[in-house]
This record gives sequence, C-alpha cells and structure tokens, in this order.
Amino acid sequence: MDGQKLLATLVLLSNAVFVLVAALFVLGKVNNSLAKSWGRIEKLIEKHSLKILFLVSLIATSGSLYFSEVRGFTPCKLCWYQRIFMYPQVFLILVALYKKTKDVYKYVLILSLVGLAIAIYHYNLQINPNPYAPCGDVGFSVSCSDNFFIYFGYITIPWMSLSAFLINASVSFLNLKKKV
Repeated sequence: MDGQKLLATLVLLSNAVFVLVAALFVLGKVNNSLAKSWGRIEKLIEKHSLKILFLVSLIATSGSLYFSEVRGFTPCKLCWYQRIFMYPQVFLILVALYKKTKDVYKYVLILSLVGLAIAIYHYNLQINPNPYAPCGDVGFSVSCSDNFFIYFGYITIPWMSLSAFLINASVSFLNLKKKV
C-alpha cells in the first residue's frame, strides 16, 4: 500500500470513529442507558487527549509534507494556509506533553477552528469547481480546485485536513468544556 492510500485509509477510519463517537454523544443526551457508555468514552478521550491531539497533528503534518516533498504535489494557496494552522500544533502539543500541562487546549482549538474553516472552503472549491477560485490565477500557484486524487468517493487532500482539524477541535473543546 502506498503512502497516499495509507493516509486515505487512516482518514476513512478516523471519520468512521468520529461519526460513531458523535452519534454516541448525541444518543447519550437522549437515552440514559447510553449516557453511561458516553461517559466512559468521554473519560477515555480526556485521559488520552494530548496523545490523540499529538498523533493527529503529527500525521497531518507528515502527510502534507509527504504529498509535497515525496509525491511532488505543489500545494495551492489554501493548502499553505491550512499548513500554517496545523504545523504549530505539533510543537505546542509536544511541549504540553513534556511539561504535563493542560493549557494547550485553547490554543489548539483556535488554530483548529480557523484551519477547519479554510479546509471546508477548500473542499467545497474542489467538489464545486469555481473559475474564480482565489488561487487559480495568482502567480505560479496551483489552482485550489485541482484534485490530485480521490479515495473512497470523497477523500481528497482538503478532506484529510478537514478531518484532522475537526478531530483536534472536538477533542480540545471537550477538554475545555470540562474546565468551565
């Protein structure tokens, strides 16, 4: 299995887990018997939250570098913006793991929400190509509508980014919600 397909498969699995956890969260709010199950999952996520955040941000950062440096895919303007909001997370979370601090969640949440908004916009440009996309005619940039690949009928590079930002934002929000 090449790296591209491996990353797409990891995204597919993370999307499936995210949907299952989100469904359990919603059902746990309306069904008392499922509330206990959600409570156990919530505690498990909280216990390992820094490790989850680090793993997701490290894979996302490594994946973006793999696509540009190994596969030779030139990042578009929106890809660069998404990188700006993902790359620092690796280092922020690594420091939090080392120092055993929990104050990193608010920073990861802000970075992830901005990155998520850009990724949603970028994915929309790919599935609904627009000749007026912001980077199609700018200097030597690749068009934001270009699609280097698609796996499982929906996974593209912007979707991979969207998934990572969504997971990091959700895990950070869950931890911040507990402190309020």
